[in-house]
Amino acid sequence: MSDQATIIGATTWGTTLGILLAQNEVPVNLLARTEAEAQTLSSQGRNARFLPDSLFPEGLSVTSEPESALQQSDLVIIAVPSDRLRENVQRIKAHLKPGMIVLSATKGLELPTARRMSQVLEDELPAELHPGICVLSGPNLAKEIVEGKLASTVIAGRNPEATQKAQNMLMSANFRVYTSADVLGVELAGALKNIVALGAGIGDGMDAGENAKAAFITRGLAEMTRLGIAAGADPLTFAGLAGLGDVVATCSSRL
Repeated sequence: MSDQATIIGATTWGTTLGILLAQNEVPVNLLARTEAEAQTLSSQGRNARFLPDSLFPEGLSVTSEPESALQQSDLVIIAVPSDRLRENVQRIKAHLKPGMIVLSATKGLELPTARRMSQVLEDELPAELHPGICVLSGPNLAKEIVEGKLASTVIAGRNPEATQKAQNMLMSANFRVYTSADVLGVELAGALKNIVALGAGIGDGMDAGENAKAAFITRGLAEMTRLGIAAGADPLTFAGLAGLGDVVATCSSRL
């Protein structure tokens, strides 16, 4: 039987990842919050709220029932806001089985705990599911990706078999996926880059100029790296897609 996937969260990013998987001929279930939302998405054949111009490919189904969505899945991708990740994991965890890959595509930290997304997964899931926990981060503007424009990302996890399987399922000619063992660094980079992006945006609003923006981004990346090193992350992670790549995309994008 071929690999199958489930996306938790009919968000812009969740829908985009579901479309990518279906285009790769991976059967995928998109888990909606309610039956009404699932019916709307199914009947329209698209996510009119977030991606109105992108039709669902063949192989992408929508449901609001966790049990049916997860029954045959090898890869479970959670793509919800960081303050909603824990409650979504609680909703689905009874239907997860050992051997499944549980991949967080959510950037940020949980408030008020300041827990990283992989830590929230470890908090909520039994130990036998921990080897399958992975995270995804990088310069990933969903609108560009769903339009088929070139992009790259990185999947980090402690189990190489899990990261490589997720990589193989998501990789395409237009979407290159790298793997890493530095879960801490990838997650910190994805969260901290938002602080730099806010500062860069303020500079744009002040018409500070491109020189000032470049200097701010450079020094911001240096601070991100220092914090990562202090926390135990690999400094090279911050020079890669999850760090520099995401900073550049976020600070320069008009999307």
